[in-house]
Amino acid sequence: MTSVAVAVNGGARCGGKGSSRAVRWTLNNFSPSDHRFILVHVMPAIISIPTPSGERIPIEELDADTVALYVQEVKIKYGEIFIPYKKLCKGIEVETIVLEDDNPANALLRYASESGVDHLVLGSRSVNCILRKFEGPGIPENVLRYAPETCGICIIYGRRVITKSAHPSTSGGYRGGSKCNNEEVSGLNSYSSVSSVQRTFGALSMSSGFLNSEALSHVDPSTSVNLGMERDYQNLGGCEIITTRHCNSTASTKSEMSDAQVEVEQLQVELQKTRALYEQACTELVHAQNTVHLLSSECLEEARRVNAVLEREDILRKTAAEEKAKRLQTIKEVEEAKTLLAKEVYERQIAELNALKEFLEKQKFVDVLFSSDRRYRRYTRDEIEEATDFFSENRVIGEGGFGKVYKCSLDHTPVAVKVFNSDAIDKREEFLREVEVLGQHHHPNIVLLLGACPETGSLVYEYLENGSLEDNIFHLNGKPALSWNSRFRITFEVACGLSFLHNSKPEPIVHRDLKPGNILLDRNYTSKIGDVGLAKLISDIVPDNITEYRESVIAGTFYYMDPEYQRTGTLRPKSDLYAFGVIILQLLTARHPNGLLLTIEKALLDGSFPSILDNSITDWPLAETEELARIALKCSSLRCRDRPHLDTEVLPILKRLHEFAYTTLKAGVKSSTP
Repeated sequence: MTSVAVAVNGGARCGGKGSSRAVRWTLNNFSPSDHRFILVHVMPAIISIPTPSGERIPIEELDADTVALYVQEVKIKYGEIFIPYKKLCKGIEVETIVLEDDNPANALLRYASESGVDHLVLGSRSVNCILRKFEGPGIPENVLRYAPETCGICIIYGRRVITKSAHPSTSGGYRGGSKCNNEEVSGLNSYSSVSSVQRTFGALSMSSGFLNSEALSHVDPSTSVNLGMERDYQNLGGCEIITTRHCNSTASTKSEMSDAQVEVEQLQVELQKTRALYEQACTELVHAQNTVHLLSSECLEEARRVNAVLEREDILRKTAAEEKAKRLQTIKEVEEAKTLLAKEVYERQIAELNALKEFLEKQKFVDVLFSSDRRYRRYTRDEIEEATDFFSENRVIGEGGFGKVYKCSLDHTPVAVKVFNSDAIDKREEFLREVEVLGQHHHPNIVLLLGACPETGSLVYEYLENGSLEDNIFHLNGKPALSWNSRFRITFEVACGLSFLHNSKPEPIVHRDLKPGNILLDRNYTSKIGDVGLAKLISDIVPDNITEYRESVIAGTFYYMDPEYQRTGTLRPKSDLYAFGVIILQLLTARHPNGLLLTIEKALLDGSFPSILDNSITDWPLAETEELARIALKCSSLRCRDRPHLDTEVLPILKRLHEFAYTTLKAGVKSSTP
């Protein structure tokens, strides 16, 4: 089965109509049962990836996993170009390939050489000669010019098609030339025969006319002279003799004229017979030529049939041999599979025994852990299942990276139960780590762990009625807008929670996934940091220019992820400070984080800062709000070394702004009281 590749494009000027024309032409000229259709598109080469700040980072400086993920998303986006062309195929199976190169012609030539495709079809827009002169050769012309000989090229214009065949053969052209030469020679011979007969007939006609019209006066000049002499002699007196001679000459002349006329008539009759024979010979020659052509066609057709039968016989023989070899190979593989199956059954039994032993050891360790720690309660499987209505979907209030969160009641107290996914391999380790982190640290601005259930992999947290900070910023689920006083207070509370984690002993804790969705609000709108399950325990704090912790798997949310951590995998407490700065800017503007840093910087420079603030609040204190925005921009610096210290630089400013907001709110309440 031969392969036919069709180069397609999505732009109107770059070949959208031409590509559709090329696909339709391919479907009309190539049989789907004998050809494999491939749609090829060339996208620009990816050399950099955009960051939340609007800048672009070269792919050489990024982690390979991040680059692969971004390239995959881009190729999926470019894959949508094939949708209209697949609709033209109407159920015919086609393959799609996205090539990556800044020069589409080079990409198509390289693909034609490396993939071994048999035909390459390109659509070209119809332009006149003046435009082609100014624009120069396009992609189809370059591909046609430099295409390898192993691949046939078809360029589809408006009403014409330019093709370049693969493996050109000289034998067919040679036979055509010989046929043409034979016909020319036959024509020349026929012309010579006709010309010779016509020349003979013309000469005879001229002779006949000459004899008929002038025989009496121009038969023989000597006769006229003799007659004149006889007349002279007659005048001299020899009358009889002279008269006799004169009669004899006249009779002789008439006899000669009669013989010439008879001979001319005979020649005319023979000429007519010769012409009739010539016409009959020409007719027979044409009939013979037609018969020869017919017999030649029949012989060629019969030869083709014989060759087809022989080829089919060879194919059937090869197929039979292959089927026999496959059958023998299948029998051999079945025997080997039986042997491997017995071996695998034995190894699986051993592995199950080892897994059971390991599970019992881990269970024993967990039991010891929970029996020795009295800081939180241990719940049983029955208690968790009864509280969640056997994990009913109606009680689901959220879903995170490790499982689902259910709202229920335990010990007559509303709680949030976080259940880890049971199909994950490392959930037990994540569960134990979160128990260890949350069980040892209590703070007013960190979600409180009430208990746990190792049997179901569940953690029981305090329930916070007002949802996440993200819901309140974007007014989701009917949440009202937060006042600017509350936003200033929430900023200070989140900073206090981060400071507690970063100053934990004996080891600092980095959250790694700080975002508005992980900051929860209780009934009094007090903010608390949640989802500390991703927290990473690291050793003592070291200077910012030294690597503290390097991971092979990047964790976190893209727009809140430290660019330095994303690029190098280096994790520091200041990695959380970057996300904290983005959250402050969202509190002020209620905007998506993509490109938010550049927008704030530009607004501060050109004096349009008030216009980008959240318009749901009309009484922003502009001076204090601008000060808060500037400290947030410092926290979101691209380089870790440029970010301020949380305890010594950020917290004092946030505390002062919080006190200002509280004082303003208190004064407003007093003034409104009668």
